Amino acid sequence: MSLTIYGKTLNSRLLIGSALYSSPQIMKDAILASGSQVVTLSLKRQNPADKSGNQIWQYIQEIVAQTNGHLLPNTAGCKSAKEAITLAHMSREIFNTNWIKLEVIGDDYNLQPDPIELLSATEQLIADGFNVLPYCTDDLVLCQRLSDLGCEVVMPWASPIGTGKGLMNPYNLETIRLRLPNTTLILDAGIGKPSDACLAMEMGYDGVLLNSAVALADNPVAMAKAFALSLQAGETAYVGGVMAERQTAHPSTPTLDTPFWHQNS
Repeated sequence: MSLTIYGKTLNSRLLIGSALYSSPQIMKDAILASGSQVVTLSLKRQNPADKSGNQIWQYIQEIVAQTNGHLLPNTAGCKSAKEAITLAHMSREIFNTNWIKLEVIGDDYNLQPDPIELLSATEQLIADGFNVLPYCTDDLVLCQRLSDLGCEVVMPWASPIGTGKGLMNPYNLETIRLRLPNTTLILDAGIGKPSDACLAMEMGYDGVLLNSAVALADNPVAMAKAFALSLQAGETAYVGGVMAERQTAHPSTPTLDTPFWHQNS
């Protein structure tokens, strides 16, 4: 089913990164196999003698053209609001998009976002006309503040970036979904396997953004296909309505009136 982000309708609820792949060709094949129409990328310095960056950029442009997709620049590596704002403006000028995946890292060990700097950068970038997709922790109050500032999309983590630990705090994520019913929620970071993505969609999340889980798989193309299917399964399950858990067993085949049924006196 489709997903609308800042007025753009997408045919896939999977957003995917372009880093860490073993080759540009594998990156292209995997992203196309995922069905994603949103590709994240970062602005990097490049030695004029090194042409690898040009090749990667060429492949990303081909992906966007083939999928009728969209670029989502990020501010990876920024540690202050000032750095993130500057990089966002540079990215908008180069990539010609108002979309920005806002990252402001506060800790080098677990790459946890700095909530104070993140809110500051978000407020300024929205004032500057950006469509901000903020990466944050699974903190309900922080997610509420980002939404109140005007973010149509909020992206809490499942677990720290690149860990593959999956959904560490399902209760937090479920609470965010419950309390922000009108905000588009995309789970970002820490996804390790397709079942993680499926679980997020079963909770009612609107999409999943990932990179390492596909790029570092033994077969990135096959893994990308698996994630595409897992999101479809999870969304369909959410729409179908998962049965309530029970404390006691209930027979799926009622025993009343079966041949050897005996009523207890």
